[in-house]
Amino acid sequence: MEVKDLKPARVWQIFDAITKVPRPSGNLDKIREWLVSFAKENNLEYKVDEVGNVAMFRPAAPGFENAKGVVLQGHMDMVAEKLPSSNHNFLTDPIQTRIVDDWVFATDTTLGADDGLGLAIALAALTDPDIKCGALEALATVDEETGLTGATNIKADMLVGDYLLNLDSEDDGVITIGCAGGVVTPVWFDYKPEAAPADLQYFAIKIGKLMGGHSGTDINKGLASATKQLARILYMLDAKIEYRLASFNAGNLHNAIARDGVAVIGVKPADKETLATVVNTVAADIKLEYKRTEPHAEVTIESVDAPATVIDACTAKRLVAACFAAPHGVYYMSQEVEGLVETSTNFASVKTNADEIYLEFFSRSSTESAKEELALQIEAIFRLAGAKEVKYEGSYQGWAPNADSQLLKFAVAQWEGLYGVEPKVEAIHAGLECGLFLKVRPDMEMISYGPTLKDVHSPRECCHIPAVQKGWDFTVALLKAIAADK
Repeated sequence: MEVKDLKPARVWQIFDAITKVPRPSGNLDKIREWLVSFAKENNLEYKVDEVGNVAMFRPAAPGFENAKGVVLQGHMDMVAEKLPSSNHNFLTDPIQTRIVDDWVFATDTTLGADDGLGLAIALAALTDPDIKCGALEALATVDEETGLTGATNIKADMLVGDYLLNLDSEDDGVITIGCAGGVVTPVWFDYKPEAAPADLQYFAIKIGKLMGGHSGTDINKGLASATKQLARILYMLDAKIEYRLASFNAGNLHNAIARDGVAVIGVKPADKETLATVVNTVAADIKLEYKRTEPHAEVTIESVDAPATVIDACTAKRLVAACFAAPHGVYYMSQEVEGLVETSTNFASVKTNADEIYLEFFSRSSTESAKEELALQIEAIFRLAGAKEVKYEGSYQGWAPNADSQLLKFAVAQWEGLYGVEPKVEAIHAGLECGLFLKVRPDMEMISYGPTLKDVHSPRECCHIPAVQKGWDFTVALLKAIAADK
């Protein structure tokens, strides 16, 4: 069976079509063209704003002109992560989907169900003639995964409705009514490339096969970060031997916990045994500390050819110390909601270029002051370490819960009516676009929900097939309940 043959047919057929369109964050021309074509083929009025968000509009069904209008919203971009062994090109290649029992996976890449399935549910509802309700809008926003660009720049004319259903949550039976804000902190070091000493032997220290995951929803799961653990190894080595650092590369996207990394160093031949001892000791410590959460973690050393250059010793020492000292993980737990992470940061990546080293951190918090505190702490560490520049990018506010929302009352009643249990209502430690929508439409009531997804932002991403049917039935029931409250 193929994905397009699953039920509900309309949703899965649209999702199958979306998986065939390349749409990594920052490269959305093809999916935007596909969305416009979809609108034209279904005779829908549409609008593309100046940043590339796409809105499609369906008028109220006859007799429902006075019913509340609803916006069904998802984002069009996906996180582009793949296994090191994969040759997948996210700019040109379709996602290769596969079905395993009750789950849909991709082959060695992210699936893009975050948020391709949300978008598919929105478009399916918009084009289903059996749903009789007030005016509907499907809104597809750009670059949610890399700074919520579309939501940050949204205008009121792209949000035409009284209620908004954000279809970007990942747990069946959960209705989200609040989320954390976030900010990216990029850091730059300049360095002086020096000729690699010929009297040294060079080795690649590699860490890999870590689980990775979402930098918000998975940050409290005790996962190892390749950036932090590789910095740990380099700092421990610095106390034992002199070495020259040629490169330090780990992680990829700011909203994904780093899964692998490699550092190339040069050591004196007499220090090879000490190198192996230190690395193997730290590797054993990692295995012990993360035995429950990182069962496949690997740390290896292999001999490599001498690089052309190394990083000047002063910069290398300051870089390694700052990376080792920099925060990663949970910073504060919520004092209001038991078990909820309030503030965290993800040490996302380190990348060595020709004469520059670039690092990225992504901090989240439901409290603006705590988010600012954490970003300033990161800045202080790297300024003390002599970084060339530290900035803040893509800052966005959180979404304050509204437990008295009429939309929420409709949603809880419909879920209970369909499935016989009350849904869980919660706030989450991840970024959703709702808070930014409220800046231009403060009168609009919003909730977020979606089918069960696992391991998003990693090549293990998968979607639970039965949860998609439940999510679709719930959407239809909710739209009809809103329509009946004229």
